[in-house]
Amino acid sequence: MRFRGSIAAIACIGAASCAAPAPKPTPPPPVARPAPTPAPVASPVPIPADGTWMDAPQTPGDWYYRAASGSTAALFGDSGADARFAVTCLKTERRITLARAGTGTQTLPMRIRTETADRALTASPASGNLPSIIASLSPTDPLLDAIAFSKGRFAVEVPGQSALYLPTWPEITRVIEDCR
Repeated sequence: MRFRGSIAAIACIGAASCAAPAPKPTPPPPVARPAPTPAPVASPVPIPADGTWMDAPQTPGDWYYRAASGSTAALFGDSGADARFAVTCLKTERRITLARAGTGTQTLPMRIRTETADRALTASPASGNLPSIIASLSPTDPLLDAIAFSKGRFAVEVPGQSALYLPTWPEITRVIEDCR
C-alpha cells in the first residue's frame, strides 16, 4: 500500500507539472498620453520693400578701424585703395557721419537699409581728397544701432551710385561707441 500511495503522490505531482500554467495577469490598459506639443515655428522675417537687398552679393572689401586726433573711423574698402564707405565719429562735435565715395552737385537721399530699419537720410556732396556724399547723425540715433546689429549686413543706396551691401563688423560698433 505504501507503494501505491507513493505512485499516487508521484502521479499527482506529475499531473500538476503537466497542467496548463496559470494565466498571466493582464497588463493594465495603456495610459492615455497627450499628443506631444509641436515645436513652435518661427515666423518668417519680413522681406524689405525691395525684396532683394539681403540676398545681394556682399560688396567686396573689408572694414578697417582708424583713430586720429579728435576722430575715429571705420573704413570699408579694398586694402590699399580708397574707402568706399566710412562711419566716422567726430568726437568734439559728438556727431557721426556716414560717407559714401562718390560725387554729386546737390543734396540727395542716402537710403540705409538694415534688418530692422529702412531710412533715407539727407546727404550732401563733399569735395576733398576723396569726393564723398555725406550724411550726419547724432550718436544716439537708433539707426546706428540698427546698422551695428543688423543680420550680418546693411545696404547703402545713393541715386546715381551703385548700392553697397556691407557686412556688420565690430569696427562699426567701436566707432559708434567712441562717440557715445
